[in-house]
Amino acid sequence: MTTLKKGDKAPDFSGLDQDGNAHKLADYKGKKLVVFFYPKASTPGCTAEACDLRDNFERFKANNYELLGVSADAQAKQAKFKEKFDFPFPLLADEDKSVIEAFGVWGPKKFMGKEYDGIHRTTFVIDENGIVDEVIDKVKTKAHADQILKEM
Repeated sequence: MTTLKKGDKAPDFSGLDQDGNAHKLADYKGKKLVVFFYPKASTPGCTAEACDLRDNFERFKANNYELLGVSADAQAKQAKFKEKFDFPFPLLADEDKSVIEAFGVWGPKKFMGKEYDGIHRTTFVIDENGIVDEVIDKVKTKAHADQILKEM
Protein backbone atom coordinates (compact mmCIF):
# COMPACT_ATOMS: atom_id res chain seq x y z
CA MET A 1 0.00 0.00 0.00
CA THR A 2 0.96 3.62 -0.29
CA THR A 3 3.67 5.05 1.91
CA LEU A 4 2.45 8.60 1.26
CA LYS A 5 0.90 10.21 4.28
CA LYS A 6 -0.53 13.53 5.43
CA GLY A 7 2.14 16.23 5.24
CA ASP A 8 4.16 14.58 2.45
CA LYS A 9 4.84 16.38 -0.80
CA ALA A 10 2.57 14.97 -3.51
CA PRO A 11 4.35 13.16 -6.37
CA ASP A 12 5.06 15.43 -9.33
CA PHE A 13 2.93 13.32 -11.66
CA SER A 14 2.15 13.72 -15.33
CA GLY A 15 -0.38 11.75 -17.34
CA LEU A 16 -2.85 11.88 -20.23
CA ASP A 17 -6.62 11.95 -19.79
CA GLN A 18 -9.37 10.30 -21.83
CA ASP A 19 -8.97 12.91 -24.60
CA GLY A 20 -5.16 12.86 -24.69
CA ASN A 21 -4.79 16.09 -22.68
CA ALA A 22 -1.80 16.23 -20.32
CA HIS A 23 -2.32 16.78 -16.59
CA LYS A 24 0.44 17.38 -14.07
CA LEU A 25 0.58 18.39 -10.43
CA ALA A 26 1.77 21.93 -11.30
CA ASP A 27 -1.47 22.52 -13.28
CA TYR A 28 -3.38 22.50 -9.99
CA LYS A 29 -1.25 24.90 -7.92
CA GLY A 30 -3.51 27.21 -5.94
CA LYS A 31 -6.37 24.70 -5.91
CA LYS A 32 -7.12 21.68 -3.78
CA LEU A 33 -6.89 18.48 -5.79
CA VAL A 34 -8.65 15.19 -5.18
CA VAL A 35 -6.85 12.35 -6.98
CA PHE A 36 -8.90 9.18 -6.77
CA PHE A 37 -7.48 5.87 -7.94
CA TYR A 38 -9.93 3.16 -8.95
CA PRO A 39 -9.30 -0.40 -10.19
CA LYS A 40 -11.33 -0.54 -13.41
CA ALA A 41 -13.66 1.75 -15.36
CA SER A 42 -17.33 0.74 -15.64
CA THR A 43 -17.24 -1.86 -12.85
CA PRO A 44 -19.94 -1.53 -10.15
CA GLY A 45 -17.78 -0.15 -7.30
CA CYS A 46 -15.83 2.24 -9.51
CA THR A 47 -19.02 3.48 -11.17
CA ALA A 48 -20.69 4.07 -7.78
CA GLU A 49 -17.63 5.98 -6.53
CA ALA A 50 -17.23 8.19 -9.60
CA CYS A 51 -20.98 8.87 -9.82
CA ASP A 52 -21.05 9.93 -6.16
CA LEU A 53 -18.21 12.38 -6.86
CA ARG A 54 -20.03 13.61 -9.99
CA ASP A 55 -23.27 14.13 -8.05
CA ASN A 56 -21.38 16.25 -5.50
CA PHE A 57 -19.21 18.07 -8.04
CA GLU A 58 -20.73 21.49 -7.27
CA ARG A 59 -19.82 21.06 -3.60
CA PHE A 60 -16.21 20.38 -4.63
CA LYS A 61 -16.10 23.37 -6.99
CA ALA A 62 -17.59 25.65 -4.31
CA ASN A 63 -14.70 24.70 -2.01
CA ASN A 64 -11.92 25.23 -4.62
CA TYR A 65 -11.40 21.52 -5.35
CA GLU A 66 -10.50 19.94 -8.68
CA LEU A 67 -11.00 16.20 -9.21
CA LEU A 68 -8.92 13.77 -11.18
CA GLY A 69 -9.72 10.06 -11.55
CA VAL A 70 -6.94 7.58 -12.36
CA SER A 71 -6.91 3.95 -13.46
CA ALA A 72 -4.76 1.81 -15.75
CA ASP A 73 -7.55 1.60 -18.32
CA ALA A 74 -6.90 2.57 -21.95
CA GLN A 75 -7.81 6.05 -23.16
CA ALA A 76 -10.80 4.75 -25.18
CA LYS A 77 -12.21 2.92 -22.14
CA GLN A 78 -11.81 6.03 -19.95
CA ALA A 79 -13.49 8.17 -22.64
CA LYS A 80 -16.44 5.76 -22.82
CA PHE A 81 -16.73 5.69 -18.98
CA LYS A 82 -16.65 9.50 -18.76
CA GLU A 83 -19.16 9.93 -21.59
CA LYS A 84 -21.58 7.25 -20.40
CA PHE A 85 -21.84 8.73 -16.90
CA ASP A 86 -21.27 12.38 -17.85
CA PHE A 87 -18.36 12.96 -15.45
CA PRO A 88 -17.37 16.65 -15.20
CA PHE A 89 -13.76 15.76 -14.32
CA PRO A 90 -10.92 14.19 -16.31
CA LEU A 91 -9.94 10.52 -16.04
CA LEU A 92 -6.27 9.69 -16.53
CA ALA A 93 -5.54 6.65 -18.68
CA ASP A 94 -2.42 5.54 -16.82
CA GLU A 95 -1.63 2.48 -18.90
CA ASP A 96 2.09 2.53 -18.04
CA LYS A 97 1.14 2.90 -14.34
CA SER A 98 3.59 5.80 -13.84
CA VAL A 99 1.08 7.88 -11.82
CA ILE A 100 -0.29 4.80 -10.03
CA GLU A 101 3.22 3.75 -8.97
CA ALA A 102 4.26 7.32 -8.06
CA PHE A 103 1.40 7.35 -5.53
CA GLY A 104 2.18 3.78 -4.42
CA VAL A 105 -1.29 2.32 -4.99
CA TRP A 106 -0.25 -0.70 -7.14
CA GLY A 107 0.32 -3.97 -5.34
CA PRO A 108 -0.89 -7.42 -4.35
CA LYS A 109 -4.63 -7.87 -3.82
CA LYS A 110 -6.87 -10.80 -2.99
CA PHE A 111 -10.25 -11.52 -4.54
CA MET A 112 -12.20 -14.74 -4.07
CA GLY A 113 -9.11 -16.57 -2.85
CA LYS A 114 -6.92 -15.50 -5.76
CA GLU A 115 -3.94 -13.19 -5.40
CA TYR A 116 -3.01 -10.75 -8.14
CA ASP A 117 -1.47 -7.31 -8.58
CA GLY A 118 -3.82 -4.38 -9.03
CA ILE A 119 -4.80 -0.88 -8.02
CA HIS A 120 -5.75 -0.33 -4.40
CA ARG A 121 -8.76 2.01 -4.35
CA THR A 122 -7.25 5.07 -2.65
CA THR A 123 -7.94 8.80 -2.69
CA PHE A 124 -5.45 11.58 -2.04
CA VAL A 125 -6.49 15.10 -1.11
CA ILE A 126 -3.71 17.52 -2.04
CA ASP A 127 -3.66 21.11 -0.81
CA GLU A 128 -3.01 24.31 -2.81
CA ASN A 129 0.76 23.94 -2.30
CA GLY A 130 1.07 20.33 -3.46
CA ILE A 131 1.12 18.78 0.02
CA VAL A 132 -0.90 15.65 0.81
CA ASP A 133 -3.67 16.77 3.16
CA GLU A 134 -5.40 13.41 3.49
CA VAL A 135 -5.10 9.80 2.33
CA ILE A 136 -8.34 7.78 2.23
CA ASP A 137 -7.71 4.06 1.80
CA LYS A 138 -11.02 2.79 3.14
CA VAL A 139 -13.15 4.31 0.39
CA LYS A 140 -16.93 4.12 0.77
CA THR A 141 -17.86 3.99 -2.91
CA LYS A 142 -21.45 5.19 -2.45
CA ALA A 143 -20.57 8.00 0.00
CA HIS A 144 -17.07 9.00 -1.04
CA ALA A 145 -17.79 12.72 -1.47
CA ASP A 146 -18.90 12.89 2.17
CA GLN A 147 -15.64 11.19 3.23
CA ILE A 148 -13.67 13.92 1.44
CA LEU A 149 -15.88 16.91 2.24
CA LYS A 150 -16.67 15.89 5.81
CA GLU A 151 -15.35 19.13 7.25
CA MET A 152 -17.76 21.23 5.17
